[in-house]
Amino acid sequence: LASLILDYAETIGFLGQWGRFQQIVFFSLVATIMPNGFGAFTLVFLTDTPSHHCLVSGINLTEDWRKSVIPIKVNLEEEGCVDGWSYSKDIYESTIVSEFDLVCSNQWKQPFTSTVFFVGGLLGSFLSGQLSDRYGRKPVLFAALALQTVFTFAQVFSGSWIMFLIILFINGLGQMSNFVAALVLGSEVLTGKVRVLYSSLGTCLGFAIGYMILPLLAYFLRDWKSLSLALSLPCVAYVPFWWLMPESPRWLLSRGRVEEAEAIIRTAAKWNKVQALRIICEDCEKMQTHSKEHYNVFDLLRQSTMRATTLILCFVFTMIVGYYSLSFNTAQLHENPYISCFISAVVEIPAYISSWMALLYLPRRLSVILTLVFGAVPLYLIQLVPDDLSNLALALEMLGKYSITTGSSLMFAYTAELYPTVLRNTATGISNTVSRIGSCIAPLLLSLGMYYKYLPYIILGSLAVVAAFAALFLPESFKKPLPETIEQMQRRER
Repeated sequence: LASLILDYAETIGFLGQWGRFQQIVFFSLVATIMPNGFGAFTLVFLTDTPSHHCLVSGINLTEDWRKSVIPIKVNLEEEGCVDGWSYSKDIYESTIVSEFDLVCSNQWKQPFTSTVFFVGGLLGSFLSGQLSDRYGRKPVLFAALALQTVFTFAQVFSGSWIMFLIILFINGLGQMSNFVAALVLGSEVLTGKVRVLYSSLGTCLGFAIGYMILPLLAYFLRDWKSLSLALSLPCVAYVPFWWLMPESPRWLLSRGRVEEAEAIIRTAAKWNKVQALRIICEDCEKMQTHSKEHYNVFDLLRQSTMRATTLILCFVFTMIVGYYSLSFNTAQLHENPYISCFISAVVEIPAYISSWMALLYLPRRLSVILTLVFGAVPLYLIQLVPDDLSNLALALEMLGKYSITTGSSLMFAYTAELYPTVLRNTATGISNTVSRIGSCIAPLLLSLGMYYKYLPYIILGSLAVVAAFAALFLPESFKKPLPETIEQMQRRER
């Protein structure tokens, strides 16, 4: 039975790799990933702190008077602002910092807000992987999109910081859940070089396009409520995609739902204008998995080989700490936050192209190790750059981000190739959960720069080196078919 399921890609070979059916699936899934680019870094603008000072009632101070009268730093014990604060509107009309006065004694609430969002993403990644393996890739994908849309819209009506925090947490549940579901769905529907293109360049370019659109929208919509509305309403356009996008035939076959899988293959043949022969039905019947057993996250740890692979992957995914730390840090590269955010987004394009080329021509394990090492070296070298060569330090930081972004893109595609269909989404979700831990601690890691400027870079470089060593023990999946069963995965690893 296992060998027959393994022949799935050959069975649907008559469809070709890039017909109308594959094109619709490819571009529809890429489009659904774009909101992740919005959501992951929206808080760069929503939680930014405008310049501010104590509100002086009844007096209209000019900017020159304000700078001369109100000190930037004081050596005596500070007294709270009795009448509240006045916020500059030079860059923003409003942010949640100015909306809910998250300054002075409440300043801790600003980074905590970002952490709550990423904790929501962590929990969503953990749950969505298991739900997707049990109920299907398509329902979880659209449920996550709905969560993002509804609760991004609901943020506008937050009457307090606590209310905003609760809504933001629920929004975070869907943030990366749809990315994981879309990644696995495309990996299972598409085949050959198109699958590699989608798993690396396609998914990540969808993310990067959303990331680049964010600063453009934020530039024209400078109050946080208008920006939230603008990022939520376009997602309604994804509703018709429900009728365009199929469920994964691989997943349907793994659940014994042969007739549904055959119907999707025949629809694909009709869209691609090729003849679907009767042998499809016969092969599908052979590939039917009669077991109705449900799998969960604990199945990743039961078998020794799978357990080792899972634990190593989780450790290698700590590179995401570097990705988010450098992304949030590069948002401060320019005094204009809109320009700095756009620069940070554009840098990801060559990284994703490099990831795609590596997936096409290089072994997975070697590619991951090289990107981690090449990412660590410039991060170590930054501390040796003199202060008057700030552009060189900037170039090294961007080189580090380029390499780690390339490695992060590789890891998502690599993980999807290692696990069988019955556990693929669960495994990808668990790996993504670990990466969300990295995003949660990124703001705290950057704050260590207060004690020693280069400490965050040293920590990130060290993590990359240790992760590269751990990657040496991962199994190789280059030019090998996707495993359909746990037994196939174990045979490959042995």
